[in-house]
Amino acid sequence: MKKTLFLILLITSLVYSQELSSQKVLKLENDSKNLQKSLTKSTTLSYQTDFKKKNVGLAIVFSLVLPGMGELYADNYSSGKYFTIADAALWGTYFGMRAYGNQKRNDYKAFAASNGDVNNNGKDDTFYATIGDYISVNDFNDEKSLERRFDQMYNTEQYYWDWKTTENRRTYRGMWTSSESAFNNLRFVAGALILNRVVSAINAVRSVVAYNKRGSEELGWNVSVGVHQTPTLPTSLTFNFQTKF
Repeated sequence: MKKTLFLILLITSLVYSQELSSQKVLKLENDSKNLQKSLTKSTTLSYQTDFKKKNVGLAIVFSLVLPGMGELYADNYSSGKYFTIADAALWGTYFGMRAYGNQKRNDYKAFAASNGDVNNNGKDDTFYATIGDYISVNDFNDEKSLERRFDQMYNTEQYYWDWKTTENRRTYRGMWTSSESAFNNLRFVAGALILNRVVSAINAVRSVVAYNKRGSEELGWNVSVGVHQTPTLPTSLTFNFQTKF
């Protein structure tokens, strides 16, 4: 009887021990899965920018102030630089021709004073143009008298000149013509400066339109970093980088 009872207790103990071991294994598997989930972490960083369009009106203003700056504003200075270079060259030409014209003006006034007895005080451009066509003030007044244009006659004391020789008059005339030609050419240079600005403004508008078209889509990037840990494997790191154009 005692042996039978001992055998029953032994069998019961073994069965209970097996069930307990099964429960521990199952619990260990569940804990491992939970641990794996808990140790898998990821971080995502994203950056998104909204494209900012360039202003056409602002590009026009920039080009009118300084040719090429409108193109620079539109990220197209590769073509805009030629307008800037042309503007610098035109301004150099303008100031060079103006300086030349002023020099020639001073020269013909000095020549008139020394060779034609001209008093340069208070004389206008019309007077200096006139004295190159007549040998003296008397010849000029005689012609106006014959034409009965007495109101156009000069006061011989205030507006006196006398070249004495035709050669002196011709020399003065050539100096006066050189000066006037330089000043007249300034108009063409000024027109070229204006034209350069207009063409640059048109090109700047085209550049802005092209820039806005290229950047019509949004630009952005996305970075994802993950850390994965398991009890039986080494720690692993994942890294993803995406861009959008």
